[in-house]
Amino acid sequence: MLLRNTYNPLLSRAAPQLRSAILFSCLALLTSFCTPPAHAQRGESNLVKDAPSGISVDEIIRRFAAKEKEFQAARAHYTYRQSNIIQTLEGAGVDGEYRQDWDVNFDSHGKRSITVTYAPAPTLTRISMTSEDTNDLQNVMPFVLTTDEIPDYNILYVGQQREDELQTYVFDISPKQIDKNHRRFEGRIWVDNHDFQIVKTYGKSVPDLRSGKDENLFPRFTTYREQIDNVYWFPTYTTARDTLHFKGGDVDIRVIIKYTDYKRFGSETKILYDGKQIPDSTPQPK
Repeated sequence: MLLRNTYNPLLSRAAPQLRSAILFSCLALLTSFCTPPAHAQRGESNLVKDAPSGISVDEIIRRFAAKEKEFQAARAHYTYRQSNIIQTLEGAGVDGEYRQDWDVNFDSHGKRSITVTYAPAPTLTRISMTSEDTNDLQNVMPFVLTTDEIPDYNILYVGQQREDELQTYVFDISPKQIDKNHRRFEGRIWVDNHDFQIVKTYGKSVPDLRSGKDENLFPRFTTYREQIDNVYWFPTYTTARDTLHFKGGDVDIRVIIKYTDYKRFGSETKILYDGKQIPDSTPQPK
């Protein structure tokens, strides 16, 4: 998010009726929109720093990276909806909001497409959305770490942790090289010890970008996944509540993203799991 130099805190405080209207409408919307999935509400156990039993760390990494590659290929054959809300906060109130809803689908030629289905005029005054933010919404927040990307990251095993009903292996990861033209993820991932798929991520996109007076900073976020079609763990909910430390002043940020209505595209699509084709779940006409 890029800091806007046009923000005047005195002007913001001088318009309580406008701010109250924004807050009221946002609270009404968030009552239905912000409720996280059930697994995100139940919590987690303490991190246990024990070594894995019966399997090496390298083998865990090899297995989950291979599953992530399968997951990435499978998700490319699904349609879904993505709802994005980015808010700036002042105290307990919302003083600006950006929202877009997308349908991720396929055109008549079978090419991946994103259609904006809802985009009210943004009310952000202290920050503005950038192309990097859009890229993060599409690619970094639903983070994938495949076999092809493993060489680009430092991967450190840190222990085991229960996430609701799941037992997980926990890794801290960071890019080996920082490139301002290539957005990457830095943070922590949780890998299910049964399916060897990432079920949760926490971290941020890097790098933050600073050039002269321009500052493009990015919040820390958590992304949760749920099992779709009883096979792959797809991202379903991303949330962030962070403070961006601009030179011109701190800005509190809230991000809420929902990924819904996953559906396989086309009955002829072949999706593999553990090297085997999974049955088509697409409803057939009667």
